[in-house]
Amino acid sequence: MVAGWEWDETLFAGTAAHYRRGRLPYAPGLADVLAEALGLDGRGRLLDVGCGPGILALGLAHLFGEVVGVDPDRGMIDEAGREAAKTGVGGKIRWVRARAEELPADLGEFTVATFGQSFHWMDQDLVAATTWDMLRPGGALVHISDLKTETLTVDGLPHPAVPGAAIDELVGHYLGPVRRAGRGVLPRGTPGGEAAVLARAGFSGPRRLVAPGAPPLERTVDDVVAGVFSMSFSAPHLFGARHDAFEADLRRLLREASASGRFSERPPGTEVFVWRRGTSRR
Repeated sequence: MVAGWEWDETLFAGTAAHYRRGRLPYAPGLADVLAEALGLDGRGRLLDVGCGPGILALGLAHLFGEVVGVDPDRGMIDEAGREAAKTGVGGKIRWVRARAEELPADLGEFTVATFGQSFHWMDQDLVAATTWDMLRPGGALVHISDLKTETLTVDGLPHPAVPGAAIDELVGHYLGPVRRAGRGVLPRGTPGGEAAVLARAGFSGPRRLVAPGAPPLERTVDDVVAGVFSMSFSAPHLFGARHDAFEADLRRLLREASASGRFSERPPGTEVFVWRRGTSRR
């Protein structure tokens, strides 16, 4: 847990409706990479911790017999349920509104537990130890995130790049220079050190895998606005009575950056760390 900061239920309040449209997708080959590495064959149980609107759980559902997605945000759970119903896999997925710190919540034993860019929000030592107990011997904890070590160039793109630095400056103008997170702030950002935490919990590994990113995507002004409002540090509620003014300024900035209202963006690759649960803690 971050020193000096406490989680509260407003962390992602209001972001769920923007998430699926605004966030860049995981690499298109992620499911195939995991299927090969873990020997997934449509059986077994997946626990997706911090599932958000179900993007990862739904994308991997065909590899398991049953999926459980856990998230503390009601909007995220509702959005995940709606999307599962639309895609026809709702019968094999259960959505549970709970914090990771409240597990196991009588959910049973799992083959794989995934954390898609969510572990940094949690009491990591507690959640790692609990997840170890919820996995069957030989099961895997899979930490999934954007690949942050690659350089994504803007050369050769058909449209202007998303003006990320200018957007960050505008957010800072409205919300201040220190990163917001729910009702608190994160002056030093979220913690890293996942490897040490998972080793302490008894996991072995990791095995690192990388799924290459997709070709450049075309993004509209509405897509970029959704991306901004999908982030914890620029969640809609943080702007309060200035929300409409911020959105108007954001759209003005984007129109000035691209006369056509279209942008190009290169999605990053997806980095995967697979940690194995042995028969006993080390």
